[in-house]
Amino acid sequence: MKNVIVAGAGPAGLTAALYAARNGCKVRLLDSNGVAGKKLNITGKGRCNVTNDCDPDTFMANVPRNGRFLYSAFSAYPPREVMRFFESRGVPLSVERGRRVFPQSGRARNITDALTGALAERGVRVEHGKVTSLWLEDGVLRGAAAGGRRIPADAVIAATGGLSYPLTGSDGSGYALARQAGHTVTPTEGVLTPLESPDAFCAELAGLSLKNVTLSLISPEGKRIWREGPGEMLFTHTGLSGPLVLTASSYWKPGLHAQIDLKPGLDERQLDARVLRDLSERSAQEMGNAARGLLPKSLVPVALAMSGIDTGTRAGAVTRGGRKALTGVLKAMPVRIGGKAPIAEAIITRGGVDVREVNPGTMESKRLKGLYFAGELLDVDAHTGGFNLQIAFCTGFAAGIDQ
Repeated sequence: MKNVIVAGAGPAGLTAALYAARNGCKVRLLDSNGVAGKKLNITGKGRCNVTNDCDPDTFMANVPRNGRFLYSAFSAYPPREVMRFFESRGVPLSVERGRRVFPQSGRARNITDALTGALAERGVRVEHGKVTSLWLEDGVLRGAAAGGRRIPADAVIAATGGLSYPLTGSDGSGYALARQAGHTVTPTEGVLTPLESPDAFCAELAGLSLKNVTLSLISPEGKRIWREGPGEMLFTHTGLSGPLVLTASSYWKPGLHAQIDLKPGLDERQLDARVLRDLSERSAQEMGNAARGLLPKSLVPVALAMSGIDTGTRAGAVTRGGRKALTGVLKAMPVRIGGKAPIAEAIITRGGVDVREVNPGTMESKRLKGLYFAGELLDVDAHTGGFNLQIAFCTGFAAGIDQ
């Protein structure tokens, strides 16, 4: 019987442990928390966007970094297989906007329980322990060290996560295992993270959520680098967050600023006609009140200030130039971006084990036979929408099924 150590009880590690056990291996599943799915249980604000019911082309389009590396693993364990597994374990799923898949219960814990329940049936339970190093003899993998003792094994599957949400156990310890085996670990940074802004109005608008808007990233020369929407975003005390912003963080580079199209359903001509109509109908009102038909109340003074219009100006007195300026702000509200939030606040870590040194079909190291990687440790990341958990499941499957 083959002995396998799985380091990390997140979605990738749980999946790897399950399929290794199904192959008849004796599996020891170690986690620094001693519990399963600590990070998994808080994904999607506790709802768990478990996967995305997409085809291979859509999946690849949503993996901006090293997506082709995942083609074999995705094909072997695609979203429909992930969904079939959870539904077979008594977790009904629903497909929502953007083909996002959630448990109908809205409880991430159901996903974790389905995995741990399946493992328990195979005699595998999460043990408290942190794998701190590989056990090597003459360059041959013999097992791993955890808690000051050596544990013999024929294979080690490292699925310890990246550097995001370190309180859940993702402390980057898996990178040390990779380096010990001679792997290259590419520079890490947080992605799917809030963006910080030096603009004071962001803090003034903190808590304001915008729906059905479009977000762009603009170069200093005025060139649009990235655009997505309509979607949702919100202002925070430090800048911007929400689904559109998290995706934008994958593309943001120093020097780029954000633009918000508050009325993406109207072109500039249509919007100008709409603004003219609103101001004409409210000609006797002060702009602080008249503009509320166009904008949320708290956003009105900010947009007017950007347009050079005093809140006390009567709507009927606004000049054609003022109206055009307001239309311009509604279509391209600028927000300066100073940087991304710290990696500890990121949903996903970009960077990690160089995928050129990993077999894409099995996730086995090309540097050390018997060592495997799965999940966020690898230098792959995706947009929001269930794609990152799909990466965890399919790479965990590939590593586990190869045992």
